[in-house]
Amino acid sequence: MANTYFSFEPFSSSGYQNGYGSLQDDLMKGVNKEGQARMFHETSEERVMFSKYHGDTFTDFGMSEKTVYSQMEICPDSPNFDTILQEISVFADYKMEKPEQISSASLKLLSDYRSGLKKSNEEKEIQQSDGGRLSTEEVIRVAGARYIQLYVQTDDDLSMLGHPFGCALFGLSTEEIKDVELAHFLLAAAEKVGNKQFERANKLLSQCDHLASITGNPVQRVVYYFAEALQERIDRETGRSASGKQTQELDFEQAMMSLNPAVMGYYERLPFSQMLQVAVSQTIIDHVGSAKKVHLIDLGIRTGMQWIVLMHALASRGECPVELFKITAIGTIASQQKIEETGRRLSGFAESINIPFSFKIVTVSHMKDLKEDLFELEAEEAVAVFSPMVLKTMIGQPDHLENLMNVIKNINPCIMVVTEIEANHNSPIFVNRFIETLFFYSAFFDSFEACTDRTDHNRMMAEKVFIYQTIRNIVATEGQERTMRHVGINVWKTFFSQFGMVETELSESSLYQARLVIEKFACGGSCTVDMKGKCLTVGWKGTPFHSLSAWKFNKLESTPSQSESIGLILSI
Repeated sequence: MANTYFSFEPFSSSGYQNGYGSLQDDLMKGVNKEGQARMFHETSEERVMFSKYHGDTFTDFGMSEKTVYSQMEICPDSPNFDTILQEISVFADYKMEKPEQISSASLKLLSDYRSGLKKSNEEKEIQQSDGGRLSTEEVIRVAGARYIQLYVQTDDDLSMLGHPFGCALFGLSTEEIKDVELAHFLLAAAEKVGNKQFERANKLLSQCDHLASITGNPVQRVVYYFAEALQERIDRETGRSASGKQTQELDFEQAMMSLNPAVMGYYERLPFSQMLQVAVSQTIIDHVGSAKKVHLIDLGIRTGMQWIVLMHALASRGECPVELFKITAIGTIASQQKIEETGRRLSGFAESINIPFSFKIVTVSHMKDLKEDLFELEAEEAVAVFSPMVLKTMIGQPDHLENLMNVIKNINPCIMVVTEIEANHNSPIFVNRFIETLFFYSAFFDSFEACTDRTDHNRMMAEKVFIYQTIRNIVATEGQERTMRHVGINVWKTFFSQFGMVETELSESSLYQARLVIEKFACGGSCTVDMKGKCLTVGWKGTPFHSLSAWKFNKLESTPSQSESIGLILSI
């Protein structure tokens, strides 16, 4: 079956309205009497957040946005930038300060990102992306360059506004200069937080809060969410979390398992998930061959819609029809109800395309409790395992991760396909982790800006709920609470080698399918599909977002591993 192509059409929520049911209207929890949902209970302004999600069937994809948002007001006024310079001058004493005690590693990290501007020391003008305004990532790079120059500046009498910092702002528009100033305030605040200079950090964050906006341009939105996360970190470290504003925790996995418009809008309008889905499905098709029974073990089933493409492909096998396609979903006891709903949706879809289908659930309290005998395995079935950005959540619990990998190794699937965030957001040094995360999500917000309308409510919800929760977890928390520990494919390769796993090359069909998706999106020209060795990466304008890799188990190459060594590999 290698290099066998299957047809693909872009995901459309309206494509599943065939009588499977309708979405409930209780997408939001905590809506006040005026119909405004709130993210935080603050004195300064109201913010929006989903805290409850519910969805019944695949027909839910086509729900009218008006039903959900007709009573919501989520547009706080954007700041009046006509008075920005006067407002910034209030903080003149901070503008003239040199960064204190910033580590050489952090400076090098900023310098490395600064080099991404692709300009020599003699150049006077920034090369703007696509001949237009600077992207969010480029704005952060310019701000980082200015920050480095401020650090080495010997004349402390020069203010941040008055000094050109090597002509870094020459040729920029007024709005771009304001964006650079805003990003500079954020970087300065992060440095103060890293040095535990919380009073100074609070003043800088107040300025960020005044100038940033959840409804502004991508720079303003990125700064807004990162400033919120920094403020929460300060509150945690100073013991103020128990009083004042409270952050409502979101069960991220539970939210992602529901067919709410924010999740569906992300899948439908941005190409990244669809690129991964078709490449994953093609890779599984390549390795199950002509097996009459196919057993897929999914470590994170969520909505299940990622298997629509695979089910279509299996159903179209004319010469060797599938006798049974079985999915076993692994989840916690808390997620069992949502997984059952997903199973019913997939069963209904399988019936509609006439493919024999079975759906099983394996529930455990923790992954360390997972055992091989919980799975219904048959000798004649081809077993494939899919890990959709799940492993990163267990890096902080190496015993859980080790047990999971040992169970999978004992099952010995014909292929294990892994998708993960392709970034390094697990540094124990806070400022380094902050910088890496800031640049990553700057590119991510750029993609949102290009692929969706700025006034799109679903985009707003996706940013406020899902993206912000990830930023918050990385920036504001530590220890066991910090579950979002993204590491790159090179780290995973070292980790997988401990279990005798050997990376296998993706087929040309998989690459073709991923690139085919790009062509079907208006913003596809800025998407990038690259190979990092045998691993596929997808991203935006050269910044990788996700990795996709395929692995087989070679027990002869297996080496004993312990949780301590696993933790060391993953840099806990």
